[in-house]
Amino acid sequence: MQRKCTNLPFLVLMQTSKAVHERIKEEMSKNKLNIMEFSVLEVLYQKGKQTIRQIGDYILVSSSSMTYVIDKLEQKGLLSRNACREDRRVVHVTLTDGGNKLMQEIMLKHQKVVDDMFDSLNSDEGETLVHLLKKVKDKV
Repeated sequence: MQRKCTNLPFLVLMQTSKAVHERIKEEMSKNKLNIMEFSVLEVLYQKGKQTIRQIGDYILVSSSSMTYVIDKLEQKGLLSRNACREDRRVVHVTLTDGGNKLMQEIMLKHQKVVDDMFDSLNSDEGETLVHLLKKVKDKV
């Protein structure tokens, strides 16, 4: 006996999230980055200098997990760490010139990939989707 799915919106949201994640993962692998690395670089590209904690808050990852990712990106020469002059316990992370150059190249392609994923929605549908997703998020 086949049971009826009682929460189809949840199921479709999870399937869509996975499909989007896989598409971004595929695209970032072309740049020799994983999604976590790209997410860190994207925060720094969009927001500028950040602390490790701020980056983790934006991409919903703990500071301890961030250290490993930041180490890898620093080894690749894409970002640098600098001690805060006012509070030596704080470390600021910034993109290097190489990191900025890479992100300028990646972001154009990334935006096109994202636009292509959502181009089946007209502007009203896009606004409705955002409204509905925020409604669910606000309840959580």
